[in-house]
Amino acid sequence: MPFQVIAQLALSLAVGGAGAAPDTVVVYDAGTLAAPLKVAFDSFAVARQVVLQQENAGSLETARKLIDLGRIPDVIALADDDIFPRLLVPKHTTWYAIFARNRMVVAYGPKSRGASDITASNWWQVLTRPGVEVGRSDPNLDPAGYRALLVFQLAEIEYKHQGLAAALERAASARDVRPKSADLVALLQAGELDYAFVYKSTAEDAHLSYVHLPERLDLGEPADSAFYARASVRVVGATPRDTIEIHGAPIRYALSVPTQAAHKTVAAQFVDYLLSPAGVRVMRSRHLDALDHPVRVGQ
Repeated sequence: MPFQVIAQLALSLAVGGAGAAPDTVVVYDAGTLAAPLKVAFDSFAVARQVVLQQENAGSLETARKLIDLGRIPDVIALADDDIFPRLLVPKHTTWYAIFARNRMVVAYGPKSRGASDITASNWWQVLTRPGVEVGRSDPNLDPAGYRALLVFQLAEIEYKHQGLAAALERAASARDVRPKSADLVALLQAGELDYAFVYKSTAEDAHLSYVHLPERLDLGEPADSAFYARASVRVVGATPRDTIEIHGAPIRYALSVPTQAAHKTVAAQFVDYLLSPAGVRVMRSRHLDALDHPVRVGQ
């Protein structure tokens, strides 16, 4: 699957002087983090001679770039903090910082069937109507994909509607599955999909309408962690031969600088900026719910 590569050359001001070779920061990030990290990098680079090379993919796919392909970025930022201890620590990094949170929503466009009827109470009924096209991302590549399946299970439990999870999965059929949730945005905007399970920040950044799911379903509330954990799915793990079980949990984003990063100094400076009040403000300007007090795990 081709990787999306975006290069941004920042202005050269005081650092390095005219003619000096620019530093490079290679960032592998979740699709939903692409815009917030790009905007933050532009702010970070104002007083530096530095180049960004950014690859956006589902977080499981991103982790496998290190595990299977031996490709090592300077910064890795994922949409599920649990991927770090389960797949990347301690071989590829010894620490990670939890820096943002999110929640699942049902996004839709102006042409969506049933858009005038859908509410936080009847969303599942609208999505399972005949002819409605529902998109989700690949659970083996992207946390938003397995989180959609977790939402389906939690809805069945919450609404006491046996078979609802399977019905929702049928509604969001394989033909409307894409590698990452950010890929669903253009399909919604074009009217090729009626609805899609994406993150709240993704919907807001794309100016999409969306349904707020109940807090017991949207994977956004730490107070509901025990209920979320009642749902689980199995997805491909570090290699196609392995699987891992994912339990429902509040959505948290994390990042790190891999042990073998080629440009550790400037990468660490960029991470410090992202976690600073200035970095938090910039990421919030692109609708990411960045934490005031990031949590560092490991050394």
